[in-house]
Amino acid sequence: MSSFVAFSYLVSATLFILSLYGLSSPKTSRGGNYFGMGGMALAIVTTLFLPQVKNIFPILLAIAIGGAIGYVIARKVKMTSMPQLVAGFHSLVGLAAVLISAGALWMPEAFKISTDGHIKFASLIEMGIGVVIGAITFTGSIVAFLKLNGNMKSQFVLFKNPKRSSKFVAIAGAVILLAFIIFGGSKFLFIILTLLSFFIGFMLIAPVGGADMPVVVSMLNSYSGWAASGIGFTLNNPLLIIAGALIGSSGAILSYIMCKAMNRSIFNVIFSGFSEQAAAVSGEQKEQKPVKLGSPEDAAYLMKNSSSVVIVPGYGMAVAGAQHAVAEMTKLLEEAGVTVKFAIHPVAGRMPGHMNVLLAEANIDYEKVFELEEINGEFKSTDVAFVIGANDVTNPAAKTDKTSPIYGMPILDVEFAKTVFFVKRSMASGYAGVENELFFNDNTMMIFGDAKKVVEEIVKNLN
Repeated sequence: MSSFVAFSYLVSATLFILSLYGLSSPKTSRGGNYFGMGGMALAIVTTLFLPQVKNIFPILLAIAIGGAIGYVIARKVKMTSMPQLVAGFHSLVGLAAVLISAGALWMPEAFKISTDGHIKFASLIEMGIGVVIGAITFTGSIVAFLKLNGNMKSQFVLFKNPKRSSKFVAIAGAVILLAFIIFGGSKFLFIILTLLSFFIGFMLIAPVGGADMPVVVSMLNSYSGWAASGIGFTLNNPLLIIAGALIGSSGAILSYIMCKAMNRSIFNVIFSGFSEQAAAVSGEQKEQKPVKLGSPEDAAYLMKNSSSVVIVPGYGMAVAGAQHAVAEMTKLLEEAGVTVKFAIHPVAGRMPGHMNVLLAEANIDYEKVFELEEINGEFKSTDVAFVIGANDVTNPAAKTDKTSPIYGMPILDVEFAKTVFFVKRSMASGYAGVENELFFNDNTMMIFGDAKKVVEEIVKNLN
């Protein structure tokens, strides 16, 4: 490797690190994106000038086609569909790892990983592990996409009577096949291992409940990073190894942080498919109780005449595209002398930071946005908690119902506010399939309807 290439890759790696640092805060996220794009552009240009890279035209054509598709998707995708988009991109990284590993096994000379007609032992290890991680990432991400897009149940069960033993047999079989491939290089066993890994990826993610999907998306991001790093070893590309390791480690750390915030074990989330209770229904159907109905007029009057309001956004706000109306409502309340804050749960929405992105899109000041641990103690002194489209993250069942799938998850304590307004389309349960006990509290008022239209009506009344 020439000094120029080594220096360019070093600069690219530095830009990737700066990108991750920038993405750690909403205030610096735009700059972080620019660093990441700059690093990737430099990496691509540098790679094209490597001496072993020939036939540049088809490579440029592929880049142009992929870039055009990515541009169109990025322009058209709605904010509500961002989690599905992220999961879809993760699947492509996993599939790339599988295909490159297969290509290296079938054509080792092209990858310069063979000696005297035999593939190097280290390369067999890299290919074997790479195809396992890549295949699991591919099918796991496809399942996550289907679940997030509403094409698969929140908690899908493949077998009526799942047995942990059969699932552990699948994992043990993959390990045994991997060992045979490493020591023998069998192409037939490689195909079997690939298919088995595809199944394991499905088996791992399909049983995961809706409340844990943000962690799954983050963890799949980590898997895609490790898959990319494995590709880097196969291609003997140090920058790809570094970039993949950065993505893999940052995704794993984020998943750990989110699980800690949810009081959940990361192994319990990712390996829920191995639990006999993974398919359990959360409690019995509860008797329908009466609820208090409110209106936009009620909400406007009470909020305008209060001293403090905490807004809790959720996926329902994203679906309705109500963030700009919420920003206008916030502005009018502050002009009336009301202190307005936003409370964000770590797993609100369908992916990490989903609500932060929506609020940033509506130009809501970052100083008004608080995480769970920062604001939970303030609800007891809050006049009005305005919950718009959030459900599971405010459900007291997480503290009281040991049979609930969300039991143990820290929630936003909106129930302690003097008045709680809940904006929802209906009484339907949240993504985790759990009825929210808060709907029936004496201090809760339900406002049924499209979140955007409801907030727009509140804005009219505030005016």
